[in-house]
Amino acid sequence: MSEETARTPEFVQSLERGLMVIRAFDAEHPQLTLSEVARATGLTRAAARRFLITLVEIGYMRTDGRLFSLRPRILELGYAYLSSLSLPEVAQPHMEALAAQVHESCSMSVLDDDEVVYVARVPTKRIMTIGISVGSRFPAYATSMGRVLLATQPAEWLDDYLARVELLPMTRRTVVDPAKLRVLLAKTASQGYALVDQELEEGLRSLAAPIRAENQTVVAALNISAHASRGSSDTIRRELLPPLLATAKRIEEDLRLASNP
Repeated sequence: MSEETARTPEFVQSLERGLMVIRAFDAEHPQLTLSEVARATGLTRAAARRFLITLVEIGYMRTDGRLFSLRPRILELGYAYLSSLSLPEVAQPHMEALAAQVHESCSMSVLDDDEVVYVARVPTKRIMTIGISVGSRFPAYATSMGRVLLATQPAEWLDDYLARVELLPMTRRTVVDPAKLRVLLAKTASQGYALVDQELEEGLRSLAAPIRAENQTVVAALNISAHASRGSSDTIRRELLPPLLATAKRIEEDLRLASNP
């Protein structure tokens, strides 16, 4: 093996082989049999089968029992790269300014299936028992950012979500009635923000607003989290909503500039 191709001790060969299986599919080969994947990758049939079945089970691939093909979810692999270069980088300085202005933690998340995933965060003080960082996940229904993101989904998607999701009580205040949640989501869509009062964790109030792309599609949600001791829900809304909405607007303006250099 040459010096250029020498593998470091940390090299994970199984990951390399899994990516080889994914790359075997392209516009000219949208569907492949197990044997064809094995030939294209140089793997044994047994190894190719293990990777294919794994990809099917985690939702990146589908099969009819003979032919395998990629599912749209495979785009997540590219989206992770794009989002790390675009949205969080654009938003970070605005979030830092917002956190300094209101003296509260600020976060940004996107929707991934039934959960929100944090893609940027500026903490000022720890107000939750659970540590939060980029990559943290929480059920969408119990979070302000999740409510904002759910409220913008197509009606058919939302119907399916409310039919399948298990609404577990995170606290005694968590909304676990699908009908009531639907009403709250409609209100969120109408007013353009969401306020969640101690539904994810006792003592935590959170206010969130959508971040829209140039075509008005909601691409993320921005929030401010505050301890309940700061004041009532009305106080939180009165003090924090105007700077939150102003920051969301500035992020949207910069996103438009970034997409139209």
